[in-house]
Amino acid sequence: MEVDQLQRTFHDYHASLFNEGFLDEQFVQLQQLQDESNPGFVVEVVSLFFEDSERLLNDLSKALDQENVDFRKIDAHVHQLKGSSSSIGAQRVRNACIAFRNFCDERNIEACLKCLQQVRQEYLLVKTKLETLLRLEQQIVAAGGASPM
Repeated sequence: MEVDQLQRTFHDYHASLFNEGFLDEQFVQLQQLQDESNPGFVVEVVSLFFEDSERLLNDLSKALDQENVDFRKIDAHVHQLKGSSSSIGAQRVRNACIAFRNFCDERNIEACLKCLQQVRQEYLLVKTKLETLLRLEQQIVAAGGASPM
């Protein structure tokens, strides 16, 4: 595919992520921090988000599986995940975390388990979307174009 077509595809896909609520303005601010001196900045930050999120989701699963559920611990993990998703602009993950924290306050184990599934689903969706976006950027650069980030 030629560079112009790849760039159009990138921009259309990028716009769809905002239109569908996967990303918010924070992601644009993250992209603006990337420059020639640090061309892999967005990939690096997004990769760290993936690592942190997967660790936190595993920690949440274990914490909710305990006989005596420690809601303060669960709330702390969800708070971390909310902050992490907010920092990269993963809006739908952040919103799911807000609902999750409300159920932690209520000490509602069943609702927390449902929220965990919702957060995990939103995380997997945004992860797939971001991986596709980053792959498109790599294809543009490989074809000789400038990084659209």
